[in-house]
Amino acid sequence: MEEQAIEISKRRAMNRDIFMLTTVLDALANGIYVISEDYTVLYMNRIMKDWFGDGTGKKCHEVINNTSGLCPWCRCGQILEGEQGIREIYVPKVDKTFEQAESPVRMPDGTLAKLSIYQDITHRKQREARLKATVEDYRTIFEHVAVGVYISTKEGKFLDANQAMVEMLGYSSKEEFLKIDIIRDLYLFPEDRRHFQAMIERDGRVIDYEVQFKRKDGSAIPVLMTSHVRYDHQGNVIGYEGINVDQSQRYQMERKLREAHDFMNKIVQSAPISIMASDLRGNIIIWNKAAEKTLGYSAEDVIGKLHITKVYPEGKAYEIMKILRSPEQGGVGVFPPQPVLYVRQDGKIIEGNLSAAMIYDDDGNEAATVGSFVDLTERIDMERALSKTQQQLLHSEKLAAMGRLTSQVAHELNNPLYGIMNTLELLKSEVPEGNKRRKLLDMSLSEIVRLADMLKKMLSFSKPEQEIKKPVDVNTIADEILMLHEKQLKEHNIIIRTDFDADIPLVHASTNQLRQVFLNMVSNARDAMPDGGTLTVSSFMLEGFVNIRFADTGVGIKAENLSRIFDSFFTTKSSVKGVGLGLSVCYGFIKDHGGDIRVKSAPGEGAAFTISLPVSLE
Repeated sequence: MEEQAIEISKRRAMNRDIFMLTTVLDALANGIYVISEDYTVLYMNRIMKDWFGDGTGKKCHEVINNTSGLCPWCRCGQILEGEQGIREIYVPKVDKTFEQAESPVRMPDGTLAKLSIYQDITHRKQREARLKATVEDYRTIFEHVAVGVYISTKEGKFLDANQAMVEMLGYSSKEEFLKIDIIRDLYLFPEDRRHFQAMIERDGRVIDYEVQFKRKDGSAIPVLMTSHVRYDHQGNVIGYEGINVDQSQRYQMERKLREAHDFMNKIVQSAPISIMASDLRGNIIIWNKAAEKTLGYSAEDVIGKLHITKVYPEGKAYEIMKILRSPEQGGVGVFPPQPVLYVRQDGKIIEGNLSAAMIYDDDGNEAATVGSFVDLTERIDMERALSKTQQQLLHSEKLAAMGRLTSQVAHELNNPLYGIMNTLELLKSEVPEGNKRRKLLDMSLSEIVRLADMLKKMLSFSKPEQEIKKPVDVNTIADEILMLHEKQLKEHNIIIRTDFDADIPLVHASTNQLRQVFLNMVSNARDAMPDGGTLTVSSFMLEGFVNIRFADTGVGIKAENLSRIFDSFFTTKSSVKGVGLGLSVCYGFIKDHGGDIRVKSAPGEGAAFTISLPVSLE
């Protein structure tokens, strides 16, 4: 009885061990089965049954391959003789590829059996097939793209080139082409090679770099180079690869160039929009150069170190993820373009336009998120620049129209005005000087002369005349203008003060144009002091230029008008007093003389105009 109890206990322990072993084998991801010498299936674990069904007690070839005879890949005899091996087999029944490991095993009853372990490598084989196809596609594109494609060392030797590159440079074969020295035999100007290397190793890429190459016969060919750096596993530059486009076919090749850029797989880093990606835990895994520029973080500072929530205001990142998983906006996995706020490294809030998508793995599981955005600041600046350009265009059209109008009006009025002037001169000779009518004629003639001067200004604006320039004394011209207007200024209760530097040199200028400029300065000063004041005119040397300043104590100029007072048609006067051409014409005269006009003013504090002119070298 005691021996029987011990035997029962042993059987129970053995059953327990068998149960535990079976449980472990069923938990494995690999398929396991055992067959006897006559090919009968003795054991199959759970995953094997899932693939092929429960075949225990059946012939293995019936279970595995649905055949009455042995499987074409069967090596059971060799395995039972002591061989072991691992090989790949394709099983049509389940349309899977397995890595099969086989070995002989001794059963408890002393008989031999074969143990087979199946590992499903279908996905791996599919990826390998896709990779192989990609490599073949790469070679096909490389050889057949219609632009020159190359791979070279840093030292100046070609490692590979397509036939288009060989033919473009006039070589008879690729073997001949690969032997050339890049610096000596390819570049028309060797310094272009050094410039190219400096740019590409600084930026990692060169886009549309124009350079002159040499064909085999020595003739020059203009080429646009687009290349990027090749690194070794330690990040060291070992060479370059890219495309060369004959510039004479540039427009025809633009589409090919874009395709070549895709082929180079440099889209992410060279994209002008910010691109970032993060894993499902929110760790940033992609951060391109545009994102560095826009948000201030370098890729080194964020990849694997910064959480994606840090670049959004609080809670916004989780809101984006919620939309990505919702079917309501654009569908599951899509975040349609919409404005989003971002937080720069310096804490500044900027507004961008975000588009995002969920990335899935081969099994359809969420793997990461990727987003691209554009800083709207640049767009706003562009819109402002466009608006300014449109205003300038309208302004130019207005100037052109005004020029034509003033030219026509001036020419039409000049002849009758000179006729009136001549008539008045004749009438003056008929009237004694002391006669009251003589004074009326003088007044009329003076107004006609003033009108003629006004027409002269209009003609100067529409087509400035080329005045003869010669060495002149600005003190003399300014003094003459003040003497002529002294009586008029006194009538307006304006006091004239002068402070001329008697030792200043002469300037090379047109006397008539300087008179017109100084006259305009005096006239503006008078209008700026309707209740009287003081006009101070001074001359002095400063930084090698002759300067003459007209300073009044008038109403001054508003800050918003200071930058516009020299613009054509801008005026603060009534339409009766002017159309805004005086200072514009004066500014043009002084600039034509190589000088400048500066203004300093504030409301209620008067205005000071300083005219600077270069010293005459004659």
